[in-house]
Amino acid sequence: MTLIGVGFTIFSLLHLILLLSVPVLGDDERDHLVSGVNSYRQSQGLQPLAMHDKAGCLADEIADEIQDRPCPAPGNVTTSAGIQPQLSNYPDLVKKCDIDIDTTPEGVILPVCVPKRVATLVLTNYSQSQHSRYLNSSKYTGVGIGLEDDWTVLVLTTNTSGGSFASAACFSLVFSLRYPVLAIILGLFLLVV
Repeated sequence: MTLIGVGFTIFSLLHLILLLSVPVLGDDERDHLVSGVNSYRQSQGLQPLAMHDKAGCLADEIADEIQDRPCPAPGNVTTSAGIQPQLSNYPDLVKKCDIDIDTTPEGVILPVCVPKRVATLVLTNYSQSQHSRYLNSSKYTGVGIGLEDDWTVLVLTTNTSGGSFASAACFSLVFSLRYPVLAIILGLFLLVV
């Protein structure tokens, strides 16, 4: 890494520390975390993640489910690589958020537990742990954030059909329209011939 690259990385990290050192709650906390994650991604030469409503709903639901779990020992960050976490009611949570489960397998759930959810430590847990491989991937384009007690949950989405977190109704409508449209096209073709 060149001296300029090291300087830019240090500048970015200092900016993140200052940005995230102010205690914030709720939507402001989500906005600050997204800003910090996106600053980190941009320092890595990646596009920023866009807020994704359906992923946000799922992240909130998962955070609600795990809020009473104790934080793992320091250094033991829990990651759910892939989308299906160790939750027996995961399909119900997906349905509650009106997401077609077939549009989630390329996404990833990244839960982090930090006592009192200190913003700088939450961001450090994402950028300096095994989670960083997901934040360093250009595959992910969207993010949803769930916050509950000491837990922060990021749900990362892709811009592909396997990670888009599309609505169940929208996906079903597209699927159900596919065959009638083919029938109409075939019918018109037969009329012309």
